[in-house]
Amino acid sequence: MAEPFPLSPSLWAATAPPAVDTPALAAPVRADICVIGGGYCGLSAALHLAEQGADTVVLDAREPGWGASGRNGGQVIPGLKYDPAELKAKFGEEHGRRLVDFAGRTADTVFDLIDRHAMDVPHVRAGWIQGAHTEAGLGEVARRAEQWAAWGASTELLDREAVARKLGTASYLGGWVDRRGGAIQPLAFARGLVRAALAAGARIHGGTSVTRLERRGERWHVETDRGVAVDAGRVLLATNGYTGDLVPGLRRTVIAVNSFQIATEPLTDNLRKTILPEGHVSSDTRKLLLYFRFDHQGRLLMGGRGPFREPKGPEDWAHLERVLGKLFPQIKGTPIAHRWCGRVAVTRDFLPHLHEPAPGLLVDIGCMGRGVGLQTTMGKALARYLASGKAGDLPFPIVPIAPIPAHGLNRLYVSAIIAWYRMTDGGVR
Repeated sequence: MAEPFPLSPSLWAATAPPAVDTPALAAPVRADICVIGGGYCGLSAALHLAEQGADTVVLDAREPGWGASGRNGGQVIPGLKYDPAELKAKFGEEHGRRLVDFAGRTADTVFDLIDRHAMDVPHVRAGWIQGAHTEAGLGEVARRAEQWAAWGASTELLDREAVARKLGTASYLGGWVDRRGGAIQPLAFARGLVRAALAAGARIHGGTSVTRLERRGERWHVETDRGVAVDAGRVLLATNGYTGDLVPGLRRTVIAVNSFQIATEPLTDNLRKTILPEGHVSSDTRKLLLYFRFDHQGRLLMGGRGPFREPKGPEDWAHLERVLGKLFPQIKGTPIAHRWCGRVAVTRDFLPHLHEPAPGLLVDIGCMGRGVGLQTTMGKALARYLASGKAGDLPFPIVPIAPIPAHGLNRLYVSAIIAWYRMTDGGVR
């Protein structure tokens, strides 16, 4: 896969604590469980498995956290794309309630891990604001705030004046705040998970691509490009937006879209007081949502969709620079210091999918842009399942692998949808 432009570090790579040494696999090893993919799900699963006494090996083709886990916007937003009533209608009352409970606790998992392991991760938990850019969006945020409040979440509906005051822009008609949300330095969190998992006894190897999976008797033979293999009782595949063809058909169950981000130079104190003055993070109700926040050093970040292809130059982030200037005209002339992107795995139903295509092989795929909390908590749940074998420990049912029809055409389809949404979302675009 081609490197994203530019080759200079993302904001997160430039400001994260140093990476822990995770040397490539150099000799054959035997383990209870082999985790393929060193993102939030894989690292969280490894940590929790090791804490349960399972001998666990993690393999990642690059440095753990190199993918979207180290390149996302760092917003920690609880819940899923579906609200509680929709989840209960989709999965039934009993399973739906368990799923709502799981989704509602995803942000807690992240901040609890940071605290419990004393991770060197800049973070804030002042809440998440979703701004409504249309009248229909106002109905959406009112419904969402009411449903999560009924579930016990601390929420508040905001009128136009209140949301403008809290965001620092007059571009929204209203919104709601979910006080469970917050933000982290995402690569620092991935590296914190690495440190915690290593301390718990897991073995983690970067720079090691898995080339083949083979069932041998009751165990799995995990071949790598290093010429050595892992002999494991069970395998967890958690590669999300960077999934290849190790499992037939799996890559074609998701569309791996690019999420693009920019960050300014640190703003002055006076400017900072005019934007997100209470420390919230925010995203909105657009189909192609915009999301923005400050980092721990006072840089203003803006993220959203970009070209499906890998970027070719700074012009591929130009739409975000225009949006940033329209939302926050007070920062006119502030240089953009960082541009980067990462792949987000989106399923057809906008829910994570769990697969078990063969005995002892578990697959988790699909993060839908809420991967920080979702996939960290998913890793914890999958560790319980791998240790117990009880399907009741899983938040989502195990389903067959079902590739998206005409998957090869979906890049063109997604590109067309993105162009259409850009025209119809309205507002600052």
